[in-house]
Amino acid sequence: MAALLDLGAAQLSSVTDSPRLEAEILLAHALDRPRSFLHAWPRREVETGARRHYVALVTRRRDGEPVAYLTGRKEFWSLELAVNRHTLIPRPETELLVEQALALLPAGGPCRVVDLGTGSGAIALALARERPAWTVVACERCPRALATARANARTLGLLARVEFRSSDWCSALANDAPYDLICANPPYVREQDPRLEADVLRFEPETALIAGPEGLEDLRAIARQARGHLRPGGWLLLEHGDDQETAVAGLLEKAGYEAIEDLRDYAGRPRLARARWPGP
Repeated sequence: MAALLDLGAAQLSSVTDSPRLEAEILLAHALDRPRSFLHAWPRREVETGARRHYVALVTRRRDGEPVAYLTGRKEFWSLELAVNRHTLIPRPETELLVEQALALLPAGGPCRVVDLGTGSGAIALALARERPAWTVVACERCPRALATARANARTLGLLARVEFRSSDWCSALANDAPYDLICANPPYVREQDPRLEADVLRFEPETALIAGPEGLEDLRAIARQARGHLRPGGWLLLEHGDDQETAVAGLLEKAGYEAIEDLRDYAGRPRLARARWPGP
């Protein structure tokens, strides 16, 4: 196994800053074993079928395909989630949104929260895990992504704590009582953005990435729609691109929100807009 790992790491060194780690993840996946198995048995021979599978995975990764899509798994908020080509890969910076949601509302209260564009269910499931007393609604317009989110909830034992709805942003909330918080990590990449050619982005679903010529179409739509579903004093949290801080603040102000603030991610980049609907 050690020789296979060395070979894989060498081939991946041009596409990742963590070639050894990724080689280990891919070999463990090919063997259907935990990574600890590789360290416990470094001299163990790998059967031909597993070897071929591993080589194929390394080749696909070398060609730019994300590790999460190769393994079908991604960790977020210490939850292991199934992901696929119909879902955006959850990013570490999105955990900032979860942190803010948990901080804004009382832990033990009967709070009502919506996650718009839930994808794999990462945000909704993290909130449901941390706050069993909350009502969490997860909305998604892609049927296959919604099915993935439901499957993740079932696997994690959270299916009873999250209500999943097929919805184009707030369309499925029309008959609901007002919510305390609405959050979203919507598409915010500009059309023709050079980052779309980056290895990871070119494999992810365009509908989860692109939002018009300025990358603001979905952010603007959510800001407008959410105000009809928030209680007075309710909160809106929107993840956005690191160069969209001013534009997002402007569209929130135009939509009538107050207490608008932008928060930086762990890398110090503008990442999350926080705004309150007027009220006590």
